[in-house]
Amino acid sequence: MSSPGHIATWVLGALVIFGVIVRPWKLPEALWAVLGAGALVAARLISVPDAWAAVCKGTDVYLFLTGMMILAELARHEGLFDWLAAFAVRRARGSAARLFVLIYLVGTVVTILLSNDATAVVLTPAVYAAATRAKADPLPYLFICAFIANAASFVLPISNPANLVVYGANMPRLTVWLAEFGLASILSIVLTFVTLWFMQRAALSGEIARETQLPLLSRGAYITAAGIGVTAVVLLIASALDWQLGLPTFLAGVGTAMLIVIAGRSPLTVVRDISWSVLPLVAGLFVMVQAVEGTGVLTPLMTFLPASAAGAPHVTPFAAGVVVAVVCNLMNNLPLGLLAGSVANGAHLAPQVTGALLVGVDLGPNLSVTGSLATILWLVALRREGQSVSPWQFLRLGSVVMPAALLVALAAFVWL
Repeated sequence: MSSPGHIATWVLGALVIFGVIVRPWKLPEALWAVLGAGALVAARLISVPDAWAAVCKGTDVYLFLTGMMILAELARHEGLFDWLAAFAVRRARGSAARLFVLIYLVGTVVTILLSNDATAVVLTPAVYAAATRAKADPLPYLFICAFIANAASFVLPISNPANLVVYGANMPRLTVWLAEFGLASILSIVLTFVTLWFMQRAALSGEIARETQLPLLSRGAYITAAGIGVTAVVLLIASALDWQLGLPTFLAGVGTAMLIVIAGRSPLTVVRDISWSVLPLVAGLFVMVQAVEGTGVLTPLMTFLPASAAGAPHVTPFAAGVVVAVVCNLMNNLPLGLLAGSVANGAHLAPQVTGALLVGVDLGPNLSVTGSLATILWLVALRREGQSVSPWQFLRLGSVVMPAALLVALAAFVWL
C-alpha cells in the first residue's frame, strides 16, 4: 500500500514534468526542475545526501553538454556556421529538395559522431543560417535537426547521452553495439527521412536562392572546426575503449576555447551566450528520478519484465519498447532513461529487452517537442534565432514520423 510520502513524491514528480513540458507563464524549463527538486528536499521526501548523490550521478552528462555547448558557441561567434550555411546553399544549386537532402545527411553524421545534443545545439543555428541565405522557409530544414537528432541517436553509444544512462556501467563494447543496433538504426534513419520528406514535400518542390560566394573563414573558425573534428575522433576512441564520454568532450571544448583565446579572442561573449540553464534542468531531473525510485515504484517492473521475457522472448521486448517510446513524451526521455536503466540493471534484464528499451527511449521523443533533452535544446536554439514551433506543429509531423521509424526499428532489433 502506498504511503502519503510516496503519493506526495509522485505528485511532485508529475508537477515537475508538467512544468518542464508546458512551461507555465513561459518560465524556463530549468526553473521547474530546480523548484521541484528543492520541494522534494524541503518536504523531506528525499534526504539532502540522497539528493546530492543524485545530482552527482549526472556529472558525466554535465561535462558532455558543457563541452558541446562551448563548441557550438565558438562556431557561432567565429563565423563557422555562416560559412557552412553558404557552402550548403551553394551545393544545393537552387534546389530546395537538394538542400533538404544535404542537411539531412549532415545531421545524420553530426548525430552519429557528436551526439544528438550536438545536432540540436551546434547544427540548428547553421541550418537556420543556410535557410536564411537561401531565402527559404527555415522550418522544414529546422525540423530535420530535431528529428534526425533522435532517429540516428543509437547508431553508436556516443550518439545520445541517454544511451549512457540506460546502460550505465554495463555498456556493450562497440563491436557488439554495432552488431545489435546496426540494422535497426539504419532503418530508423531511412524511415524518418522518407516520412519527413513526405510530410514536407510541398515546401520542397520549389527553388531557392543560389549562393555564389563563400565568406572568408577566420583563424578562430579554423581552430573551432579542428576542435569539433578532434572531439569526434576522441569520442569514437573513448567509446571503443569503454570510457566515459563527458570529460573528453569537456576538455576538447575548453581546449578549443583556450586556443582561440590565445589567438586573441575574448572568451566573455562565448561564456555569456551559452545556455547554462540546461545543466540545472538535468540536475533537477536526476533528483526527481532518485526520489521516485525511492518509493519502490520500479520493484513490480523488476519482477514482471524478466518473467514476461522468459515466457514471450520476442513480444515482451517489442511491447516494452513501444510503451517506453510513448511514455517518453509524457515525462521526457532523460528521466525515463534513468528509470529504464535502473530497471535493466536491478532486474538483470536480457540484452534484447534492455536494447528494446533503449530504442524506445531514443526514438519515442520524435512524437512531441518535450520527448527528449535534445528536442528541448532544439527549441532553445530556435528561440535564439527568433523562431518558434508550437507543440501541435511538431505533433502533426511526429505522429507520422515516429511510429513508422519506431515500429520498423523495433521489429528489426527484436526479430532480425
